[in-house]
This record gives sequence, C-alpha cells and structure tokens, in this order.
Amino acid sequence: MNYEGLSKSDVLRLLKEYLKDDLTYKSGRILGSMCTSPHSFAKRIFIKAIEKNLGDAGLFPGAMKLEQEAISMIGSLLSKSDASGHIVSGGTEANLMAMWVARNLARKDRPEVIVPKSAHFSFDKAANLLGLKLIKIGLNKNFQVKTEVVKKSINNNTVALVGVAGSTELGTVDPISELSDIALNEGIYLHVDASFGGFVLPFLRDLGYNVPSFDFSLKGVCSITIDPHKMGFAPIPAGGILFRNPEYIKSISIKVPYLSGGETTQATILGTRSGASAIAVWALLKHMGRKGYQKVVKKCMNLTDMLVKRVKRSKKIYLVTNPIMNIVGLASRSLEPKQLADKLRKRGWAVSSTSTHIRLVIMPHIKRKHIIEFLSDLEEISV
Repeated sequence: MNYEGLSKSDVLRLLKEYLKDDLTYKSGRILGSMCTSPHSFAKRIFIKAIEKNLGDAGLFPGAMKLEQEAISMIGSLLSKSDASGHIVSGGTEANLMAMWVARNLARKDRPEVIVPKSAHFSFDKAANLLGLKLIKIGLNKNFQVKTEVVKKSINNNTVALVGVAGSTELGTVDPISELSDIALNEGIYLHVDASFGGFVLPFLRDLGYNVPSFDFSLKGVCSITIDPHKMGFAPIPAGGILFRNPEYIKSISIKVPYLSGGETTQATILGTRSGASAIAVWALLKHMGRKGYQKVVKKCMNLTDMLVKRVKRSKKIYLVTNPIMNIVGLASRSLEPKQLADKLRKRGWAVSSTSTHIRLVIMPHIKRKHIIEFLSDLEEISV
C-alpha cells in the first residue's frame, strides 16, 4: 500500500490496465454464463442504496421493508405471495440455508440429503459445512432425477430431498411434482433449486409454453432458491431464498444483541448484508412487471430457437437434448467437449464445458448477430 496514496487519475489508469483483458457482456462473447449485465435502472438504484446494511436492519427499517416486499413479489411468481425469506448473496448461500434448515428441523445424528447428480456444487459445500452425507441419484434419458431411485434411497437418516428446476448443465427440470408426493408421503423436507429457472419458468408459462409444476403450488415444496442476479437482471450479489413456513427460518435464527439498531435475530449465513441488492431487486420487480420479464424471456427463447434450428441442420455439431429453456448443450462429432471449448476460447468465446458437451446460456446480452458469428466459428472448428 502506497503511504501517500495515489491520485484518482492514477488509480483509474491502473484499473484500466488491470481490467483490459476482462470480457464484457456487451461484446456478446460471453455465451456460457448464467449472469448478464444488470439493468441500467437497477444500477442507479444500487448506487443510491450502497450504504444500506440489512445485517443491522434496525438502522434501516425502510430497506428491511423493501426486502420483504421483494420477497413477496418473487413469492407471487412462485405461487405463494406470503412466503418468507431473504435476498442473499446468491444461489450458493440460499441452498446452504435450505440445507441448514432441513438439518435443524430433522435433528438426525447422521443426516443425509438426497440430490440429483445434476445438482449444483453448492450442495457439496453444504454437505461439507453442515456435516451432511449426500446421496447422489442418477438421471434418466431426459436428464431428470430418477424418482423411483429417490424413493428407494430414503431411510431413517434422510433429512431432505432436492429437486432442480433449471439444471446448471442443461436447464432441465426434475419431476418436482413426483418429488413433492414422495416428500409428503415420507414426511421429508423438499427443497427446489430454481436458481436459474425461477426467473424463466413462470414467464415461459405465461407465454404459452408447457411448463411442469415446480413451485409452492406443490404442497410438498418447503423452500425454493431463485436468483434475481441471473435472468432477473439484478446487480450481483442478489440471490433469493423463500420458505413456505416462517417457522422454518426460526430453526436457524441466532440472536444478535449488540447492534446499533437494537437487538435482533439473523437467519442468514452472512452477517453484514447488502441492502442495495435487496432494494435494487425491489425496484426492478416494480419497474419491469410481469410483462417486462415476459419480453426478456421471449427474446432469449426466440434466439435459442434460432440457434437450435441451425444446429439441427449441421452435420458437424448436434444437440445433447432439446432445450427446456435458454440453456443449450452442444457437442461436436469430431472433437471432445474440452477440445471444442478450448478452440472456441481461443477465438474469444467464453463457453463452459462438461464431460459430454459445451453449454451455452442465451442471456439478455446476446443478440442475433452473436449467434450467427458463434455458429460460423463453431462450424469452422468442428472439422
């Protein structure tokens, strides 16, 4: 650290130098991320609320009220406007909180959680932090969890089942209705990870797509993760965790006596929490409305459909499965996924790869011209 400090112009010059190699969403070259450039209105709101700390909510009662209104609006998307919850740092924290609640409610000596093999790595983190044993269940031909195996895997140590509504690798949706029936029959907590799908599936349904039930309309669903900083257009960090029953939150609540705003309880993993994130989410939901998000999802799906049609005409590349939403898995007939991803990255495309395919996420920053340019490069590479 420089003793005297640098001038603002010197700092800005250094920043420019350090960040020159970072990709931008505006370039359209980021094709493998589930995040996008935040809405310009949300950025303005975020800056205005930058000092708000929901970790000491007694100092910021207005911010706390806005957070709960945001949760109510998100809850209405998920069939329960009176859901309880918080705007948190992201899907990882939300999933950790859900597993924390499930473990504390069940009070088992050797707690186990049944998850699909498609589950996000945050459940591995939760298992490590919370002393859980993960039972990972295989997928069927549609890349959904095998519910018959889930049912057989339940035992006296099972504290929770997990279903995914918009898997990380392919955007698939597990048969949540079947998981809900199993959870109700067995008296087990069911968590749905809709980190990505939560801001897509409700609007797909509005647009006339055949969308399976995945939310609180199913009585066995106890909690849902949904990330406004993905398809919700909110600035990072902005995840969401919603619970069916406010009593669930009490199982992880900790009393905090020393805060300036007065004694309170906290039920989040983070102590200091960004009020700016919650307020920006509230502002976006108010500004965009249901119709605004429908337009965003429709645009992304139109581009996804265009991509799919062109891939189906190709003799060099193919779809791993027909996409459910704006997440597409592609494979080459001549190259391994890692080879393909490496070649694409050398041409400036940021894509993610798995053992079976490369993953594209058609986010709001992607335009038609970007899809055309990408497919041209993809064809050239897949010799």
